[in-house]
Amino acid sequence: MNCPSILYEKEESPQEASSESLHDLRLDRVFDRIIASRERHNLKPFFLSPLKSGSEINFRQDVAKDIEKEEIFGFLKDFSKRMERVDRLNRMIEKLDYEYNKKGWILENAILYSESVENLLNDLENSNIESEGLRNFRDFLRGHVNSEEFRSLVRESKEVKKSLSEIRYSLVIEPGKFSVKKFEGEENYAPTVEEVFSKFKDSECNQYEFEITESHGMNHIEAAILDFVVKLYPEPFEKLDEFIKKHDNFLNRCVLKFERELQFYLSYFEFIVPLRDSGFPFCYPKVSEIDKNTYANDMFDIALAMNLGKREKVVTNSFYLNDPERIIIVTGPNQGGKTTFARTFGQLHYLASLGLPIPASSAKLLIPDEIFTHFERQEELQSLRSKLEDDLVRAKDIVEKATERSVVVMNEVFSSAALLDMIELSKKILDKILKKDCIGVWVTFADELTRYSDKIVSMVAQVDPVDPSVRTFKIIRKPSNGLAYAVSIAEKYNLTYEKIKERVIR
Repeated sequence: MNCPSILYEKEESPQEASSESLHDLRLDRVFDRIIASRERHNLKPFFLSPLKSGSEINFRQDVAKDIEKEEIFGFLKDFSKRMERVDRLNRMIEKLDYEYNKKGWILENAILYSESVENLLNDLENSNIESEGLRNFRDFLRGHVNSEEFRSLVRESKEVKKSLSEIRYSLVIEPGKFSVKKFEGEENYAPTVEEVFSKFKDSECNQYEFEITESHGMNHIEAAILDFVVKLYPEPFEKLDEFIKKHDNFLNRCVLKFERELQFYLSYFEFIVPLRDSGFPFCYPKVSEIDKNTYANDMFDIALAMNLGKREKVVTNSFYLNDPERIIIVTGPNQGGKTTFARTFGQLHYLASLGLPIPASSAKLLIPDEIFTHFERQEELQSLRSKLEDDLVRAKDIVEKATERSVVVMNEVFSSAALLDMIELSKKILDKILKKDCIGVWVTFADELTRYSDKIVSMVAQVDPVDPSVRTFKIIRKPSNGLAYAVSIAEKYNLTYEKIKERVIR
C-alpha cells in the first residue's frame, strides 16, 4: 500500500543538512525547542532535511496554509491528542499482567482509534481543503473508512463491548473469603450506604479538588474475581478472544504516517504562535530554483526572538539583490548586529526550504542546494592547526563544494591575520565564490571589499546619530564610509575617546 504523504509530493528522502551550518545559524537550538515535547514522533529528520525542488516546497506550503486555517488546525489538533492517547494506551497495555485486563484495554483502544479516524474523515469532508497533500490523504481515508476491514473493526468492537457491558454478577464477601455468582436480582446496597452516611454531610464544608493517579492495571484479587466472571459468562469473553485475534493489529500504518507527518506542521505552528502574538511577522516566501533576484522585508533572527520576553523587541532588517548583485558585504561597528543579520539571511533560506513560514513580512528567495557557513571557531589544541590555517581549510572546503545554487554565509573570516593579508585572502575567496555565481552574505570590517566587484552590495550597521556609541542594530544598504575599521581598531586597543580620557584623568 502506497501511503499518501503531506510532506512530500514524491516519496523521496532529502539529504540531511550540515550540522555545522545549523549550529552556526543557531537553528539546531530552534529545532530542539520545537520538537522537545514530541519525542515519540522522531521529527528531527524532517527538520534536518531541507527540500531542493520548487514544486516540493510549494506542495508543502499549500499543506501548511490549509493546516493554519483556524477550523482545520482545531480538529487536526484534536485528532493528534486522541492519537496521543491511543499511543499511551498501547504502551500501558504492554505492561499489564492479566490476560483479560489486557484484552479489555485493547478493545477500548480499538474503539478510541476507530472513532478518532471516523471523526477526522468527517471533519476533512466538511472543510475547505485546497492543498493536494491533504486532498490525497482525505481520498485515502475515505476509502479506508469505507473498507470492509475498517467497518468490521467498528461493528465488532461495539458488539463485543455491548456484550461485555451486559454482564451482571454478585460479589459475596465473607470473613477471609469471597465468592462470585451470577446476578439474581439481589438488592443494591449502594443507596442504603449513602443514606447511612448522609448525616455526616456538611453542605458548607470547603471543597478540595485534586487529581488521583489513575491505574489501569489489576491486583491479584481483582484478577481472581475476573477469572470467576469469565467462567460464569464464557460467551462474551469468547467473542473478545475472537475480536483480538482478528483485529490485534488494528492501527493502519498510513494513518500513523499521517499523524507523524502532521506533527511537523503542528509543532512549528505552536512554536511561532507566541512570536506572532508578540508582533513578529511570518510569511510564505516565493521561491525559485534559478532566479537570483531575491529580497526579504522585516526579517529577524528567530533563534534570538525565541529567547526574548514578550516586552522585548528584535530589530528587523531588509535586503534585496538585483542582477548582477550576488554578495552582500556587511560592515560597521562591533556589536552592531552584523552577525545577527548574516545568521538571519541563512535562516530564511533554510526555513524556506522546509516549506514553512519564515521570519519576515514578505520575501522571494533562491532555493539553495546547500547552505555553507563560516563562523568564528575557538582554536582546538588537538587539531594542531592555527586559527588562520583552520579558516583557510574551511574556506577552501566551501569554495570547492559550492555551486551556482549555493548560499554562502561568511562571518569575520581571516580576522586573525594582519589587515592586508586578510584583505588579500578575502579577495581570493570572493573571486572563487563570485565565479561560481553563489549568493550570500560576508561580514567584515574591511571596507575595501565592498568596492571589489559590481556583484557586491554594501550594507552598513548603523549607530545613533546623536550618540555613536549606541547601536541601532539596523543594517541598511549604503556605501561603507571607512569608519567601521577605525572604530573597531580603536575599541580593540582601548583608544576610543572615553578610554583615553579615563587614563589621562587618572
